[in-house]
Amino acid sequence: MSFTRDIADYPDGIVLAVDKPWRWTSADVIRKIKYAAIRHFGKKNLKVGHAGTLDPLATGVLLVCIGNACKRAQELQDHDKEYIARIRFGATTPSYDLEKEVDRRFPFEHISADAVRAALPAFLGEQEQVAPLFSAKSVDGVRAYELARKLYKAGNTEAIDAAALQTLHRSRIVISELELLDFIPAGEDGDRVRGDSVSLRSTPAPPTGSASGPLPLPSSGGGQAPRTLSPSSRINVADTSALGLPEAVIRIACSKGTYIRAFARDLGEALGSGAHLGGLIRSRSGAYRIEDALTVEQVLALLV
Repeated sequence: MSFTRDIADYPDGIVLAVDKPWRWTSADVIRKIKYAAIRHFGKKNLKVGHAGTLDPLATGVLLVCIGNACKRAQELQDHDKEYIARIRFGATTPSYDLEKEVDRRFPFEHISADAVRAALPAFLGEQEQVAPLFSAKSVDGVRAYELARKLYKAGNTEAIDAAALQTLHRSRIVISELELLDFIPAGEDGDRVRGDSVSLRSTPAPPTGSASGPLPLPSSGGGQAPRTLSPSSRINVADTSALGLPEAVIRIACSKGTYIRAFARDLGEALGSGAHLGGLIRSRSGAYRIEDALTVEQVLALLV
């Protein structure tokens, strides 16, 4: 697989399923690929964008649109998604994931695989969801995360949830499938969990491979290839692994606009505890699956 040097050879543009690296923003991926695409095609005003943001601490399918494919970005973003979420019970963070430190602790001795499994059916179907205040939702023309940052810097973390309820409109979402894939009881080693070690651990495995030359393209399983690009030091990662909290790994099929961090919050509350995301993979976006996604390195190798 390779691209010609003339973008006109792709009248409908190019859509690439990219496995977004851990501790990269979606904008980081676009900047990296856009720079390479402009050089490859020799077109300074080449449009490059994505169809659906992924949080910095999530990995998985990010659809990158090049050229005329940017016109389809909204259409692609509207498709349903699938995620693999690692949810830790017994503690919350203001961001509902590991970008912020733990702000509250909750009882968790009663959390079990059976309890989680019994709670999941209540979340199936159409429902209203309040997004995290640490999100890009707009409030009177201002991003919600701006308000969240002010409260966080002031040390008023307990007001963040209340502010979300007061300022953010409830969104209509649909969760079509929920499956408990694994459960790690309190105090056990969470690293035994199945799945991508980079996105489902608090601290990722060290990268392997060499950045000295182009990486070969695998026939399948692009997300399995070694990553050689360094994670961003701008993205904070809290370490809650030492707390010995029970964890559930859940597959979630849902509509666009569903915040999995908010689902973790709501599931924790439903179980009489608190919860936050310990890791997240977007395993599918529409028809594009993680098994067929390319790493950023592989995309750059196509655009040399």
